[in-house]
Amino acid sequence: MRRFLNRFTLLFSAVVALLYCYLAARLTESLAARLLLALPFLLLWIVPLRYWGDRREQRGTLDEALHYAGYLAMGWLNFALLLSLLRDGLLVLARGLSMFGSVLLLQDHGATLVLGGSLAALACGALVALRGPRVKQVDILVDDLPPGLQDFRILQISDLHIGPTIGRRYVEDVVRRANARQPDLVALTGDIVDGPVGRLAEAAASLAQLQPQGRVYFVPGNHEVYAGLRQWTAHFRDLGMQVLMNEHALLEHRGARLLVGGVTDPSMVALHQSLAPDAARTAAPQAGPAFRLLLAHHPKLAVDAEAAGFDLQLSGHTHGGQFFPWTLAVRHIHAPHAAGLSRRGRLWVYVSVGTGSWGPPVRLGTRPEISLLRLRRP
Repeated sequence: MRRFLNRFTLLFSAVVALLYCYLAARLTESLAARLLLALPFLLLWIVPLRYWGDRREQRGTLDEALHYAGYLAMGWLNFALLLSLLRDGLLVLARGLSMFGSVLLLQDHGATLVLGGSLAALACGALVALRGPRVKQVDILVDDLPPGLQDFRILQISDLHIGPTIGRRYVEDVVRRANARQPDLVALTGDIVDGPVGRLAEAAASLAQLQPQGRVYFVPGNHEVYAGLRQWTAHFRDLGMQVLMNEHALLEHRGARLLVGGVTDPSMVALHQSLAPDAARTAAPQAGPAFRLLLAHHPKLAVDAEAAGFDLQLSGHTHGGQFFPWTLAVRHIHAPHAAGLSRRGRLWVYVSVGTGSWGPPVRLGTRPEISLLRLRRP
């Protein structure tokens, strides 16, 4: 009973109820239609209360179906609410301008337009998300790049979110596309999984095939913390990855030195203060001259990375907003390191929009990506 009487549950339930009342008033007229509209709201309400933070090793078919349906409902309601607000805004404008024909059109057919438009947006976004990631190539121009690192290729996989909507086949496709590019180094920058090892080990198994072996590095994100950090770090090591948590590895490539550092995620402070990200320690100044690459799930750590002397930081976390209108909000909140390539002083920062999708399997305004970054002299 306490689970349903805590502050989050009560607040979340109140918000869901208010949104339902608004859409029911604006889009439905009959009792049957209002009961039908209640179904996606019920699915939306179930997801965080039933499935977020769920550490069960196994789930039944019904659980998996409800979780997936809840995320689809979340995506559809996003577009339905947005288009309904747009319709009401246009109604106010049309009345103010005495555009009575537009008023009648929006009153008589507005609900149909909102419902049809939201379903179309959901279908288009799901198609983009489920077709898989593209390989996005980006050149990083470094003035003092050692000659041996010219055209060095770093492949980044981030925010894959293996779980309710991303399964074994999707992961196998990601690995196939990644290996086809024959990178010199592979970086997994967190939020690779969304559930415990026992439930997702099979879906994640093909990550062991990433090439080149011995040069696959992983740093955890906040979702690994929720899914069981200790178990997943051990499992990723079993898959052949080097897990870096405020640690570094030194590589030599054609006579040039490359330091790969990996910091923890800020969310790990909740587990223990000693797990706070430490870019200064990770930079290992005692290691001497080298091109310094930092893997950091959260892009806000660029401030520390620049101060520590890193040359390039690879991050994820933001998803670029994933779908409209959150694409606009994220670019405002995380600017200037919201998505793509940016700079902070001498530090280059690349933020992946994600290789998979979290929550609704929907992409509208972004497209999942495997990032291929090539180091080059100007």
